[in-house]
Amino acid sequence: MTRPHVVVVGAYGSAGVAAAEVLADADVALTLIDDGEPGGGLCILRGCMPSKEVLSAGAHRYQARHDHRLTGDLPDVDLDAVVETKDDHVLGFAEHRRRAVHDLADREHVTFRHETARFVDDRVLDVGGERIEADYVVVATGSDLNVPDLPGVRDVDWMGSRDVLDATEFPDSGVVMGFGYVGVELVPYLSEAADMDLTVIEHDDRPLDRYHPAFGEELLELYREEFGVEVRTEVYEESVEPTADGGVRVRLDDGTTAEGDQLFLFTGRTPSYPEGIGVTSLDPGEGWVDDAMRTAGDDRVFAAGDVVGDRMLLHTAKEEGYVAGRNVLRAERGEELETYDPLHHEVMFAGLGVYPFASLGLRADEAREQGHSVVTAQREAADDGVFKTKDVPRGSARLVVDADDGTVLGYHGLHFHADAMAKTMQVILEAEMDVREVPDRAYHPTTPEILDGLFRDAKAQL
Repeated sequence: MTRPHVVVVGAYGSAGVAAAEVLADADVALTLIDDGEPGGGLCILRGCMPSKEVLSAGAHRYQARHDHRLTGDLPDVDLDAVVETKDDHVLGFAEHRRRAVHDLADREHVTFRHETARFVDDRVLDVGGERIEADYVVVATGSDLNVPDLPGVRDVDWMGSRDVLDATEFPDSGVVMGFGYVGVELVPYLSEAADMDLTVIEHDDRPLDRYHPAFGEELLELYREEFGVEVRTEVYEESVEPTADGGVRVRLDDGTTAEGDQLFLFTGRTPSYPEGIGVTSLDPGEGWVDDAMRTAGDDRVFAAGDVVGDRMLLHTAKEEGYVAGRNVLRAERGEELETYDPLHHEVMFAGLGVYPFASLGLRADEAREQGHSVVTAQREAADDGVFKTKDVPRGSARLVVDADDGTVLGYHGLHFHADAMAKTMQVILEAEMDVREVPDRAYHPTTPEILDGLFRDAKAQL
């Protein structure tokens, strides 16, 4: 019996390599394709890993500047050393990823092609001039920077997150468009490490506007007071133009302008579809992939990762890749497909990672919309002495609990170590634990005492 031929387009990325790992262990003929140079995936090369490298340098300076117990001259951030160290680490991580893919290709039934894949028909690809026909395709081609369709934006020199991560010098001032994940993380880096005067354009009345107002208001106060950033809220960009001195001017819909030496676009990402996809039965866009990672229009094409256009998160991309790989095999056997409906889990490294924001599970309004009676508990970081002793007293945390059976439904926090606590809360949420069964004591004074306080408050209400 002939093995089914499966092609993975985008094999170096987190989703693609996950699908490849599953399929390489199966009885299929597998072709892995990626044109990445050097290759390794967005998260490793231009996303979460390099950003943490540069944020950590800024965080050390911020904490030294902020702590009144320290004296002496404040050190500068050596941007050359920051980028050199980042590149050294990141290229090593990327090499590990490439090696993993190439090791799979050493197997007799697996082939790797370092080429660009272009669709020429349904499940038919042109790869380096060779026509490849597949029984199944997994599309894992990631995403690109979203450049707003704004008059004049292409007439000025702008920098995206990739440019910032590679830069060793910056001008004195800048205007930032985009205050989501990327903006919230990189704005304080530019302020602290590069000593820039920044104006940020925020469309809503606060960032994190989907969440309890306490989080967005705290973030605004933090950035304005401790990083000296001007955040213009409830305004939209109308046009962009160069200034006479080589800078940029952004005209806003309230009649004002924002000016600086450099424009930064932190305006999110958009799916990157394979070339030629328009000649297929596929219709990429919103909702084009179902919970089984199967595409609309062709039930033998699966997609995973940023190209889906939904979660755009490394960890979910990996899980989507695994599900896509397993569902190719299930489809071939005529079995029911596995679905993927992950617990909402996001972490934003706000305040240079000193004050990260973590959100898991449901918000209170979402829980009510789903029919839950809700109990909420909210606790300020300053209520626990350990945050004061560590000189990180800002922020708060919020717990959402089902009022009928005590099930923990959600946790949201903007405070020191919120990122580390996310794992504990993930376990509690995934296990659907009753808050009354969660131990409420710490073995010694630690920052997770904020969780103990939330548990106690919720139990008392129940």
